[in-house]
Amino acid sequence: MTPPFHYHIVLLEPLIPPNTGNAGRLSVATGSTLHLIEPLGFSIDDKAVRRAGLDYWKFVDLHVHSDFSSWLKWFHKNEPESPFYLIEDSPRSSRLIYGAKIPSRAAFIFGKETTGISVEIQEKYQDQLLKIPMFSRHIRSLNLANSISIVLYEAIRQNTN
Repeated sequence: MTPPFHYHIVLLEPLIPPNTGNAGRLSVATGSTLHLIEPLGFSIDDKAVRRAGLDYWKFVDLHVHSDFSSWLKWFHKNEPESPFYLIEDSPRSSRLIYGAKIPSRAAFIFGKETTGISVEIQEKYQDQLLKIPMFSRHIRSLNLANSISIVLYEAIRQNTN
C-alpha cells in the first residue's frame, strides 16, 4: 500500500543510537525517508542502533549527509516543492505543530539531543520553526524518538481520511 503522503525525518547530529534506531523503525512503518546529518555521535553499525531498529533497519530508506548545507541542497533538488520544518522548543518558536497546515510532502528536522538545533539555523529559518506543546514547567524537552512520532503522526493525521 502506497500512502498518500511522504515525509522526511531529518536528525541533525544525533548522539543517542537507540533514538536513531527508533527513528529508522518509524520511517519504515510510515514509508518515510530517514536523513542523518553528520557528525554522528555513533556509528550507524552500532549494536544499539540495530537493536532499536530491530530487523527493520535493512528496510530504512537512509541518507547520510556531511552537514546541514549538503542536506539542504539534496532536499531542494529532490523535493523542490516541499517545505521543511524545524522542530524545536525554543523562545524563537511560538507556532505549535497543531496550528500548522502540514502538506502531504515535507521534512521535519530534529536537533541534537543535548542542544537542539543551532541558534544560527533557527534564526535563518525562523518562519519554519514549530514546537510540540508541553504543559509543565518542570520539563525542558521530550525524548527525541517520542518527538519524531508526535510530529510525524500529526502530519499523517492531517493528510489521511
